[in-house]
Amino acid sequence: MFANIYKKIVTDFSKITLFFLSILVIFSLYQSKNFNLDASSDALLLEGDPDLKYLREINQTFGSKDFLVLTYSPISSFTEKETILDLQLLKSKIEKLTWVDSVMTIIDVPLLKSTNESLMERLKNYKTLAYPEIDRKRGFEEILNSPIYKDYVISKDGKTSGIVVYLKKDERLAEYIKVKDKYFNQSNETGLSKEEKINYKKFIKEYEDYKNLYNIRNNQNITEIRDVINRYGINAKIHLGGIPMISNDMMNYIKSDIIVFGIGVLIFIILTLWFIFRSLKWVVMPLLGCVTSVIIMVGLLGLIGWKVTVISSNFIALMLILNMAMNIHVTVRFLQLKKDFPQLTNNEVVFEASKKMMLPILYTVLTTICAFLSLIFSEIKPIIDFGWMMTLGLIVSLLVTFLLLPSLISLLTSDNEINVKDTEKSFITKALASFTKKNQILIFASTMLIIVVSVIGIFKLEVENSFINYFDKETEIYKGMKKIDDDLGGTTPLNIIINFPVKQKDEGSDDEFDEWENDNDTKDDKAKYWFTRDKMDKITKVHDYLDSLPEIGKVLSFGSILRVAEDLNNKELQSLEIAVLYSKIPESIKNEIVSPYISVEKDQARISVRVRDSLDNLKRNDLIKKINLELNTKLGLEKNEYKLTGVLILFNNLLQSLFKSQILTLGIVLLGIYFMFFILFRNITLSFIGIVPNFIAAFFILGIIGLIGIPLDMMTITIAAITIGIAVDNSIHYIYRFKEEFKKINNYHKTLDKCHSTVGIAILNTSITIVFGFSILILSNFIPTIYFGVFTGVAMLLAMLSVLTLLPKLILFLKPFGEEVSNLK
Repeated sequence: MFANIYKKIVTDFSKITLFFLSILVIFSLYQSKNFNLDASSDALLLEGDPDLKYLREINQTFGSKDFLVLTYSPISSFTEKETILDLQLLKSKIEKLTWVDSVMTIIDVPLLKSTNESLMERLKNYKTLAYPEIDRKRGFEEILNSPIYKDYVISKDGKTSGIVVYLKKDERLAEYIKVKDKYFNQSNETGLSKEEKINYKKFIKEYEDYKNLYNIRNNQNITEIRDVINRYGINAKIHLGGIPMISNDMMNYIKSDIIVFGIGVLIFIILTLWFIFRSLKWVVMPLLGCVTSVIIMVGLLGLIGWKVTVISSNFIALMLILNMAMNIHVTVRFLQLKKDFPQLTNNEVVFEASKKMMLPILYTVLTTICAFLSLIFSEIKPIIDFGWMMTLGLIVSLLVTFLLLPSLISLLTSDNEINVKDTEKSFITKALASFTKKNQILIFASTMLIIVVSVIGIFKLEVENSFINYFDKETEIYKGMKKIDDDLGGTTPLNIIINFPVKQKDEGSDDEFDEWENDNDTKDDKAKYWFTRDKMDKITKVHDYLDSLPEIGKVLSFGSILRVAEDLNNKELQSLEIAVLYSKIPESIKNEIVSPYISVEKDQARISVRVRDSLDNLKRNDLIKKINLELNTKLGLEKNEYKLTGVLILFNNLLQSLFKSQILTLGIVLLGIYFMFFILFRNITLSFIGIVPNFIAAFFILGIIGLIGIPLDMMTITIAAITIGIAVDNSIHYIYRFKEEFKKINNYHKTLDKCHSTVGIAILNTSITIVFGFSILILSNFIPTIYFGVFTGVAMLLAMLSVLTLLPKLILFLKPFGEEVSNLK
């Protein structure tokens, strides 16, 4: 019954089918206005990561602002009047931007050695390099040697300064994030009621809408500051950096990648179709199927509200590639049936071709879906979304392939019109068939060698990767981060939080201190006895240890401020003096250089560290483990007295999660695809034959990645699963056709020749299309996307060769369809 209904839909009522599909395309085009991108940093965080929760608590305690960093390398020295004036002009123009809160430059650094006044007087009446009467050379030397400012606002060689542009806080976005976290935590801990789920859904829609507005504003802000740099930075070399700039540029990369990948793959598809069929009609019809699938998918994403990230930016290219493979198989089968059965009407051949291809393509889609769905076991939201996105895309492609393409063929071709290139002649597949039959030892020996090499390489895989190396060296992101990494103390933040025992009065306090406390009863009562020598020594000890590590760039803590004060006083300050100093420091300076590192209320100290992300031998996980261990074993801190937090921890958690999810993903894909093969063929041996070539190709690529020493990242981690999911399609088509032809021919060698000259050509053509399609990804600015394209393309090529050599050789060797009739006596 279903067959009759389907036949009517694609043959008898093909015009009506095309009309409804046209309506769906128009609706999808309308919904595509809601199609959105997301390059925000929280898109690359682990959902529910406790370290993220702790970092937000620490930021709340010590304060945190979004900021941009400009590396400023003037033509002349910072001691020259012209440089100071240029910097003042640039600063004033940046400060006038409505979204800027404040700007910190080298000309704002307080110079405390320029007079002989007391320390308190110097703090109250400090001068900067901008003052006309200041000795600039002396002031510059002070900054260059300052424990606080060297490697922070000025490079060691004194040629590059950092300009920190603090942004006005978006209170509304901060509140949205709090509410989002509250919903997420409640969902995990106690669950949401029905009403709360409805409210949460409404909230998420509101939150995403506001994030879109925020991204638009951020793009405008980055454009504005770049315009200021171009106008007023003519006497210096300036690079822009910072998370808001990276997010904005990544958004532009995603947009560019979607356009470039889509157009590039379309061109390759057109060329491939022309090479296969040499007929404009047979180029246009499959192409319309591909374009229709993509338009409908984009409309669905807009309707559902899913956002495309840098991980899923290649989904259009993938959909075009996978859809084209389906279309080529259906089209080639139609032409072969038309040639073999000239007595059938055009509509009968259309229906017969669709019917014969329905089951194998359905299973190829299911196996590919299995591969993409395995990504949902990752804890990384963009990878999970990518898995669901491609699953939906494959379902759309399947439906469009079996509705649009047969309807177009039925409508646009006649009973005696097949004016296309002969699709059953290929020197390559003929040569592969001959090679397969004659070289059993060579094929099996090569397979064993590949397996051994793969295992060795897989054991060398690692996830140590630097964020800076995700970008092309010509991009502004790379240039800015590299300059900051080399000259201004590193890029990746790490915080060490020291927790002091909560006591009413520390053991380190003395009689003089107690007497001063009794005489000075103020609202800052706790601060009077909090600053003990014992605490200061502990902070300084941790500070010096971190500073000694080669991977660490700039280290800032209250110890930095203490050293400046002790240098000015020419002696070590005691508890009373430190407390008095703290109480007398002007609020403006206290907020800038003290409050970010000390929390009297929480009995905590924060040591801020930046890691040099571009170091070749940097092992983040090992560094974190080393610091955690040596703070305890070398410095004698109890494990509950300190905790590491920051972007480095979050990034490392992400990378370690990738490695764990890769093992889980491959296991799930292996079991899922084997199970589907068994359902399709009801034969254990055939199921084994079907998956072996593709898993060997995928594992070999992982082995090559390991041997070359390329670390796994958010994109390359998905190569194995996706390769298996796509490449196994070829196995299904080949085995399904072999089974069908063997029933007629009943000879393994002749059936092999027949399959290589029919479905083998379709496999060759689709594989070449896929390989060239993935090669388009090398045009990306995002290095992981380039690796993904190159290695997936190579894996697909290996899988194709494996399916046309190893797979048929296993069939000849194991004879899963039984003995040939000629051998049965």
